[in-house]
Amino acid sequence: MYDNIRLDKALYNITGKSFTQALTELDPDESYKDTELRGLDAFERQLKRFGIKVCGADSDRVEKFFVTAQSAVLFPEYVRRMIKKGIDKVCIADAVCGAVSKTDALDYRGFSVVSESGSTAEQGGELPETVVKLSAAASDLKKFARLLSCSYEAVRKQRLEAFGIVLRELGALVGRGINTYICTELAEGVTPSSIAGDSITYADLAKFWSDMGDHDMDIMICSPVAMAEILALPEMKFCVSDYMKNGRISTPYGVTLVKCAQMDSGAILGIDSTAAAELILGSDVTVDHDRLLSTQMNEISCSVLLGISKVTDGAAAVLEI
Repeated sequence: MYDNIRLDKALYNITGKSFTQALTELDPDESYKDTELRGLDAFERQLKRFGIKVCGADSDRVEKFFVTAQSAVLFPEYVRRMIKKGIDKVCIADAVCGAVSKTDALDYRGFSVVSESGSTAEQGGELPETVVKLSAAASDLKKFARLLSCSYEAVRKQRLEAFGIVLRELGALVGRGINTYICTELAEGVTPSSIAGDSITYADLAKFWSDMGDHDMDIMICSPVAMAEILALPEMKFCVSDYMKNGRISTPYGVTLVKCAQMDSGAILGIDSTAAAELILGSDVTVDHDRLLSTQMNEISCSVLLGISKVTDGAAAVLEI
C-alpha cells in the first residue's frame, strides 16, 4: 500500500522514467480502482499519506514537505507539476502540433511531405507522387529554462496555494518563450498575403481561410491586438460567448482563434493543426531535484528541451494586417 513505500531521491534518477512513473511501479493505480483513493495518482497518494494539502485557503506551508526526510522527496515533483501547469496554460503547442514525438538525442531530423496535385492516372501512365524527405541537416533541440532565486527562509512559511502561483508563473515564462519559437518556426518561409483595406474585415478572414486550398485551416494564432480587432467585427458578436466556455473562440466557419501575445501584432498565423507541425520532445519539464531536496535551497531551476518540425507544405499561412 501507498503508506508503506520507502521514498528515496533515487526515484528521480531512474533512466527513462519520471518520478511518478517510478513511484507508480511501486504503487500501481489499479490497486485503488474500487477504493476512495481512485482517481489519485501515485504522487497524490503520497501527499495524502503525509497530510500535505497543496491547494485551498487552508493549504499547508512549504515547510510541511520537510517535516521528514521521506516527505521532502516529494517536494521536487510538486515544484515540477506546478511549473508544468504554468507552461501548459499559456503554451500553444497543443493547438498547432498534429503529432508529438520523443527523442533521447539533442538534435533531430524532421521530414516534409510534398504531394503532386491530382489522384487519377491513365492506364499505363505515371501515378501522382507524394514525396517524403528528411531534412538535409539535423536541427538542434531548443532548451527553454528559467531560474528562480528564493532562499528556504524566504518561502518556508508561505502557503503552498500562494507559492504555487509563483511556480506557475515561472512555468508561464517558459511557455511564452516556447510560443515565440513556435510562431517563428511555422511562419518562416511562408509568403504572406495581405488584407484588402486599411483594417481587417470579416471578408479578409474568410478569404484567408479559403486561400489555404488543399488544407483545412482550423486554427488562427492572433496577437491580443489582432484578436481584439477581430472580436469587434459585427459578424463575431454571436461567437464571443464561446470564450467563457473554454478560453478560445471559434469563427462562424469553424476556425478557432487562439490568443498568443508572442505572435507579431501585424500578422495572423493560420494553421491546419492536423498536418502543419510535429512537436519533438527531448525532455519533459525537469527541475534540479538534488538542490531542492536541501532545506537550504537558494534557487529553483526548470527546463524543457524541444523542437518543432514543419511537416506538410502549405499547411501554414500568414496574413499581414
